[in-house]
Amino acid sequence: MASYLQVENLSKSYGPKVLFEHIAFNINEGDKIALIAPNGTGKTSLLRILAGRDRSDSDGRVTFLKQIRIAFLEQECPFDADKSIFEQILAESQPLIASLDEDGRFEYEMRVTRILTDFSLSGEQKMGELSGGEVKRVALTRMLASEADFYIMDEPTNHLDTDAIEYLEERLSHSRCTLFMVTHDRYFLDRVCNTVMEMDRGCIYTYRGDYENYLQKRQERIDNYNAETDRVRNILRRELEWIHASPCARTGKAKYRKDAFQEIKARAEQVYTTKQISIDAGVGVASRLGSKIIDCKDVSFFYDGKCYLSHFSYNFRRGERVGIVGRNGVGKSTFINLLAGSSVGSGTLEGVIERGESLKIGWYRQEGISFDENQTVLETVNDTRLLGRFLFPHDMLENKVGRLSGGEKRRLYLLTILMRQPNLLILDEPTNDLDIVTLNILEEYLLTFAGTLIIVSHDRHFLDRLAEHLFVFCGDGVVKDFIGGYTQYRSYLKDYEAQRRASEAAAKSKAAAARAASNPALPPPPPQKKKLSWKEQREVESLEADMERLQEEKAELEGLLSAGTEDYAKIRECSERYEAVKNALDEAEMRWLELQI
Repeated sequence: MASYLQVENLSKSYGPKVLFEHIAFNINEGDKIALIAPNGTGKTSLLRILAGRDRSDSDGRVTFLKQIRIAFLEQECPFDADKSIFEQILAESQPLIASLDEDGRFEYEMRVTRILTDFSLSGEQKMGELSGGEVKRVALTRMLASEADFYIMDEPTNHLDTDAIEYLEERLSHSRCTLFMVTHDRYFLDRVCNTVMEMDRGCIYTYRGDYENYLQKRQERIDNYNAETDRVRNILRRELEWIHASPCARTGKAKYRKDAFQEIKARAEQVYTTKQISIDAGVGVASRLGSKIIDCKDVSFFYDGKCYLSHFSYNFRRGERVGIVGRNGVGKSTFINLLAGSSVGSGTLEGVIERGESLKIGWYRQEGISFDENQTVLETVNDTRLLGRFLFPHDMLENKVGRLSGGEKRRLYLLTILMRQPNLLILDEPTNDLDIVTLNILEEYLLTFAGTLIIVSHDRHFLDRLAEHLFVFCGDGVVKDFIGGYTQYRSYLKDYEAQRRASEAAAKSKAAAARAASNPALPPPPPQKKKLSWKEQREVESLEADMERLQEEKAELEGLLSAGTEDYAKIRECSERYEAVKNALDEAEMRWLELQI
């Protein structure tokens, strides 16, 4: 297996703050790696160095295998507001396009069009008219259409709705590409990646396997480290006893023990604490809340001729946890603006929204973070216990807010809301820009939160862990209440769709049988092949390419399994991949047949 990337001696600092120092690692062909580290430790800086957008402070080396194509997805995607989507993608793809002949350029443009369609976008739309999620989909289209050998991605699921996340998940999980990405989406990580890389205290640790395996192996590493620390402490205790002994015991050939004492002492003082923080009583306290939270009675909302909420009635209860899901642009943010009593512009509101007298709302917004950049962390949130719980240690409290990373500012913004002890907490996409460690801590906090919780999120793991039921925004103002978490909801949708298709097939069969019975002398009419839409034709082409690729991989895996020359671990890996490929091929063939009928 070829080595696609070798990294040696990379370092990066900003002023006195060292992000990472002298790190090194290797990425092989086929590796799909998720990089995990707390905000502010340099994940984005590392990705930018690998992509050639930044430089190492040290004399480091980034060496890619020659002639492999590399694509980089940044967390923020700059664009020209006056360009159409198609023009924007072509402008950003000039080096790639210049290397293609006429047929290659045509194929590239067809891939762009097909992926845009899959993302529910049109190439003629203006970039300046797009939402943040749509801009991210444009950037992803450019990346996927390049069919690069190596993808470097910084938070690819940020601002995407769940349908787009699952589409991207499907593409990357079935692709043979190599990738290195930063993500906070734990389900996405599990379904796409085969390796987790952790950057911790200036060191790189690599864990083959899924997120659960990473958690287990990381804990084992920490336990072993702490066991070694305990052993060194025992040595230190004996050394201290010796150092304090009579002067004659500390002379002559025993001098080397005195020389090693400081080294042993330094090692014994290194305590490794995991960041799985438990929340003390009082930290999750909410202000006292009366029996009335928010009561909605026959509420409708219209804006610019479009209905965003239609005859919605619901009384929120004390202590309940509601998740809000739906595609981008169907009215989720408008809904929470209405609940909180915030301005929603010149729209028309009908119905009644009543709020309890003791209601105290804490609202985490996607936009609008405003800090005094010259204040310190402690001046911004004057609660050392809360700061400590959310990974602001004592040595960071005097840091100026302006020197924090984007993720650290998000974390601090969250604390400015929690410190007010709200009894209704509204979280609008709280997982964007927060690292996985912080998300674990936030989830633990929210599980102990005594107030009412309303979460708008596309993070499926976050919703599964916290939401008791979901408000599903279906479009045109329709909101359905689903009891259960996100995974249960998606399972319900798949079962419902399967039953619908089976019912339609049974109805067609019954109708055909009835026609045949009423006209026994007539031969059955030949099946009428439906005319495919442009989108369905593109899907057929994509399926045919996928089936050919899957057939080749299936044959290759069968050869490896029958050869009997691999070790047990490789055989097990091949066997698991064979099942996945076989299932994917069956699904592709079934969908292809459906489109032909």
